Amino acid sequence: MGDLGFWALAQEDPDHLALVTPEGAELSAGQLLGRANQVVHGLRGLGLETGDVVATVLPNCEEAIELYLACLQAGWYLVPINHHLVAPEIAYILSDSAAKVFVAHERFADACVDAADEAEIPGTACLAVGEITGFGSYARMRDTQPSTLPEGRTIGDVMNYTSGTTGNPKGVFRPLSGATPEQAALGLGGILFLFGISPGEDNVHIVGSPLYHTAVLRFGGASIHFGHTVVLMDKWLPEDMLRLIERYRVTTSHMVPTQFHRLLALPEDVRNRFDHSSLRHMIHAAAPCPIDVKHKMIEWWGPVIDEYYAASEGGGTVVNTEEWLAKPGTVGKAWPISEIAIFDDDGNRVIEPGVIGTVYMSMQTGDFEYHHDEEKTRSNRIGKYFTVGDVGFLDEDGYLFLRDRKIDMIISGGANIYPAEIENVLLMHPSVGDAAVFGIPNADWGEEVKAVVEPAEGADAGPELAADILAFCADKLARFKTPKTIDFVAELPRDPNGKLYKRKLRDPYWA
Repeated sequence: MGDLGFWALAQEDPDHLALVTPEGAELSAGQLLGRANQVVHGLRGLGLETGDVVATVLPNCEEAIELYLACLQAGWYLVPINHHLVAPEIAYILSDSAAKVFVAHERFADACVDAADEAEIPGTACLAVGEITGFGSYARMRDTQPSTLPEGRTIGDVMNYTSGTTGNPKGVFRPLSGATPEQAALGLGGILFLFGISPGEDNVHIVGSPLYHTAVLRFGGASIHFGHTVVLMDKWLPEDMLRLIERYRVTTSHMVPTQFHRLLALPEDVRNRFDHSSLRHMIHAAAPCPIDVKHKMIEWWGPVIDEYYAASEGGGTVVNTEEWLAKPGTVGKAWPISEIAIFDDDGNRVIEPGVIGTVYMSMQTGDFEYHHDEEKTRSNRIGKYFTVGDVGFLDEDGYLFLRDRKIDMIISGGANIYPAEIENVLLMHPSVGDAAVFGIPNADWGEEVKAVVEPAEGADAGPELAADILAFCADKLARFKTPKTIDFVAELPRDPNGKLYKRKLRDPYWA
């Protein structure tokens, strides 16, 4: 393939199988390039210029990949939005990112129509995959254009939105380099080098998680740029994944521990029905993986389970199976272009191994800022290092062990959920005097969202009030953020300055 990535591959070997859609359609590299080119021509016809933003609410589908490749060669920012969000949450991201074009799937029509209205996105800038009233046709926009390579090509980027403890998500923004797509292509696939995966090998990458997740799109995109076939799943089901692994001789994937848990829950005869001998690098991250679960996956699939620790902002660490078996529980050592440092609460770097503190990371390239939030950008830095708030320690060999989650963050099924956003909604209810939200154990998802509410004066605690509060949340929070259950207390534990001792509430559920 050389080192010029997908664009060169698609011209040198247009018959290479690049993409398998969830419906089973197979697209060659030449077809995929042609469609990405058509999208560039079509969106330029809508007035898009270098540096503009294209926002999407899409399932895993061919169009998501076309838009990714189009934005990368036209100098645009792609903002993939979580399709589980409700209209006000989508509208916030559309407005904050200053999206010039909004592409939505008909499956999410109601929320997307309301979001476009609230964000005041003109109808001419709204495109539907399928049919959405008031939206133009994405297919018509694409299919009426030539498939020739556009002129003036320059590299774009993906700007993912990551939630913060203040509740509102923030875009992780990196300035565009001005390089051509060919000059940038090797870097787009470079994350795979960390795991010993090279361009041009006969790898097949399966995407089982939503492409709106930072890492899922990054690894899927890297595989495309390295000339690997990418197999998309729309809805992840454990037996379906095993079937596709056997059918397409899958070698790599990006997974979360919840998927391991569900795979292991399959009956043994089902697990043994499918050939998984093609697997080479099944990479996982996004949430802590129980040591017992990982041991069982290694026993089943062999020494093909790789792990890393990072964030949308950057990273990170990496560990292969052999290293992990020698140091169970570690998330690995620093990437070659990264540093890991531990700092105490006073901002002093911790040198001694085994001492717990806040985990900070530094990357030699690819610095970022939070879009429209200079204060947040500054507040998570110490010199060249940044943190996402995790707590852990480095051992004497430089391996990182995480000892606590982010102070309040809930990780459910690999998704990050921030309690402050939920608490803000709960406090809008007239019968809620005070509220605390935290994660409690869930055997399937790792954690689930629990709310503890101090009723407002005159309100009667009980099942009726709990049901009313949950109904109040239904159109204000995505379903995965909405508390599963609500408990009531006479008074939340706060100190005289108002600080909430959330651990006093959380600990009994984890005991």
